[in-house]
Amino acid sequence: MTQDPELLRRLLRAKDRMDAASDEEWPIPRLAKVSGVSQAHFARSFKDAFGVPPHRYLLTRRIERAMALLRDTDLSITDIAFQTGWKSLGTFGRTFRDIMGEHPGAVREREKAALHALELVPACFVSAAHRPDLTIAVSEKRRREASGTNVIKQRRSHESRRRNGRTLRPRSR
Repeated sequence: MTQDPELLRRLLRAKDRMDAASDEEWPIPRLAKVSGVSQAHFARSFKDAFGVPPHRYLLTRRIERAMALLRDTDLSITDIAFQTGWKSLGTFGRTFRDIMGEHPGAVREREKAALHALELVPACFVSAAHRPDLTIAVSEKRRREASGTNVIKQRRSHESRRRNGRTLRPRSR
């Protein structure tokens, strides 16, 4: 489905604002106001246009920025957490670990050790390689890991419930 070019410009305006100030709070009402569309229309259209919901996009930008600060500065992890928009060091550490697979301190040590090997690689390639993969929500990833189930089992269960006419539980936010 193609979107209206004017709507895409409005969505890009909100995306650019999130990029410029990823450390700020960007709730849907604020983003919708920047875009000049309704909240529901904004959330739906943003996901259609960019492939991820606005919150997940913002999370990606914050983690990317934290990775750069861990790699390129000697700031404490606490300072990095607050500079990238987290209100709590614990939330930052848990979310970072869930997305990147290791704690911020471990990432810093690994990145510092491997830094000399990356000097010959163009910065844009290094940046793309370090981009976090947020194809699923962090909470969904945690649920899957906690229950020990995989995607195939969940899809089969979902399809089975749908075929049997049972209503699906609403997703919690």
